[in-house]
Amino acid sequence: MYKYETHLHTKEGSACASAPAAEMARAHKAAGYDGIFVTDHFFNANTAVPRELPWEERIDRFFLGYERAKEVGDEIGLKVWFGFEYTVYNADFLIYNMDKEFMKANEKLLMHTDERECFRTIREMGGFIVHAHPFRYDPYIHHISLYPHDVDAVEVINASHDPWNLYNERAKLYADSYGLVKTGGSDSHHLDKLFGGGIDVPEPINCPEDYLRLLREGKVYPRERTLE
Repeated sequence: MYKYETHLHTKEGSACASAPAAEMARAHKAAGYDGIFVTDHFFNANTAVPRELPWEERIDRFFLGYERAKEVGDEIGLKVWFGFEYTVYNADFLIYNMDKEFMKANEKLLMHTDERECFRTIREMGGFIVHAHPFRYDPYIHHISLYPHDVDAVEVINASHDPWNLYNERAKLYADSYGLVKTGGSDSHHLDKLFGGGIDVPEPINCPEDYLRLLREGKVYPRERTLE
């Protein structure tokens, strides 16, 4: 089996993260991962990118975590792909298979469009969407929002959540209720807490489209927490 992290943050892109992207790549290689998706918080959440910058400069800054991780990954034999965590009414979605050119050209879509229309367009353009930790609780979260008809999969194991919170069990029930594909991620923000989650798959992932294909084929196996 091949081991991939699908959900992690870097200090370059996420204000709540302390891990430099380059060190995050090295740590995952040392932990036995074959690849990682860098999924920093977008501008509608806890971004580390100053909001007063011009749009294209903001996008350039937002990609730094991914680009620095990929530079190291290319050196050490770790595959690195870009993704981002997009927030709507405190619900979080991991979006994959988008590139810098698309994001620079679509400020209105990403920031000023109804979320369902935004998701529909992203999926039509070849992107795919995972609902991350759909039942996570924090005091600032006023209600749970579910989008079963607008996503490709549900993160049913988020390894950063302690088992007693039961977030993951509720996410599994949600996925089963709507026949949604299940996946997993660690949601790591710090080098001392990688958690060891993510996914196992029976063949190498060489591009984001491979991840989507394996999801659709039922060949993605979410990982439980294995590291601290």
